[in-house]
Amino acid sequence: MTDARPSPATDPVIARRRRMARLASLGQRGGYALFGLAVALFVLGFATSFTEPLVVAVVVALGLGSALLAPAIIVGYAVKAADREDRERGLPT
Repeated sequence: MTDARPSPATDPVIARRRRMARLASLGQRGGYALFGLAVALFVLGFATSFTEPLVVAVVVALGLGSALLAPAIIVGYAVKAADREDRERGLPT
């Protein structure tokens, strides 16, 4: 009797899950990098003076960082939960 389950290398669901995990990882890195930039710009403004372009840059970095980070965290947790469920059912991941 043969195993009807596809291997992780050929399973389209697992392949898509891996792509989503990579995108989530990139989104998290980008979001945290933008938060770091916002903090660095804020410290720069605090040490010197808060000019309008600097304040705009801080706000834009925070906004873009949040826009990237929030969905990336959610997708990352979803991928981890799906992997954990597959492992509990004895499916290949």
